Amino acid sequence: MTEVRDHQVVVIGGGNGGISVAARLRRRGVDDIAVIEPRDRHVYQPLLSHVAGGVARLSETVRDQADVIPPGVTWIHDAVTAIDPESSTVQLGDGGRVRYGQLIVSPGIHHEWDAVPGAREARASGRVASHYDPAGAAALSPMLRDLRSGTVVFTQPDEPSSCPGAAQKPMYLACDYWRAHGVRDGIRVLFVTAKDSPSGMAHIDAELSRVIERYGIEVRYGSRVRAVDSTAGTLEIEGPHGSETVAFDVADIVPPQSAPPWLRNTGLAAHDDPGGFVEVDPRTLRHARYANVWSLGDAAGTRNAKSGGALRKQTYVVAENVAAAVRGEAPAQEYDGYTVCPYTVSRRSVVWAEFDEAGRPKPTIPFWRGMYRESRLSWVFDRHILPWVYWNLILTGRV
Repeated sequence: MTEVRDHQVVVIGGGNGGISVAARLRRRGVDDIAVIEPRDRHVYQPLLSHVAGGVARLSETVRDQADVIPPGVTWIHDAVTAIDPESSTVQLGDGGRVRYGQLIVSPGIHHEWDAVPGAREARASGRVASHYDPAGAAALSPMLRDLRSGTVVFTQPDEPSSCPGAAQKPMYLACDYWRAHGVRDGIRVLFVTAKDSPSGMAHIDAELSRVIERYGIEVRYGSRVRAVDSTAGTLEIEGPHGSETVAFDVADIVPPQSAPPWLRNTGLAAHDDPGGFVEVDPRTLRHARYANVWSLGDAAGTRNAKSGGALRKQTYVVAENVAAAVRGEAPAQEYDGYTVCPYTVSRRSVVWAEFDEAGRPKPTIPFWRGMYRESRLSWVFDRHILPWVYWNLILTGRV
């Protein structure tokens, strides 16, 4: 007989969003919470770009999943294969089912490697990697460090994608390293981005354009990598003026992204959303059709740019609203669309970009205009302070 478990609140995903919201709910007095997460290791994603760029160790980014599960929260160490919102049940990989009172969906995002012909195979070639996962970041670091001449390609995918600006960070870190070692002039650096400018925000574009000029980076705006041939060492780029084939020595390829495939078949996505993201009210983060379903983070169909900075505000809103729902009250908190992307532009400076879903500046300190200028202080905060805050305050539901 299939096992059926019951929990007042079920959280799908043990990443930043899932763990943080579960911890916040515990602090608000919700006792019966289960987190469903199949992975044994928890990753601090923002630091992977620093690993790829050679200014952080991989060991700094990972901890045992068991160590970050909040006290009093049940960890269901399995994968979700389906959700039936009509019967309020979740199907697990082992055949079991979990019945929920309130469901929070935060499983992260799926990398569509097969959407770029040859890209998946190219990752085994020794000269193609993606720093958006731990193994890829660790592999990319020596590729960039040991290069002394040739062509390097960095790519940034279409949105929606997870922290798209992070695609640029290893590029700037590598350029700074090569320049310090006197080899920058012998390396062609090509940046391929689907955007029409470095960030899409005028005040941030001004800062990043100076950085791009400083390093002599070639940019293909409004462009995408359409195919990779790792045997020939070439990739095909399609842009506003047609296609070009580029020979490369190293490539950091970030593929198109979507909601996890199993999530698309649950009925939780909007009918016209090809990415399969959970259809939510962008303010309350409650599902548009199922009142006991909520979503946040990369899998949520919100209007903001997806990032860990957005999650910090979203976890507060969801925790408050779910706690209210458990008490039989109406949700009162609203997410304001805030997100943040620290652009690491050298091995000692960061451009700190805070903005809303329309790309308008939304600084934490409104009167300090220098917040979005290239800054050493922002580097110290992003590289050294934020990781400590993440492990000790964010994941414990304190901030």
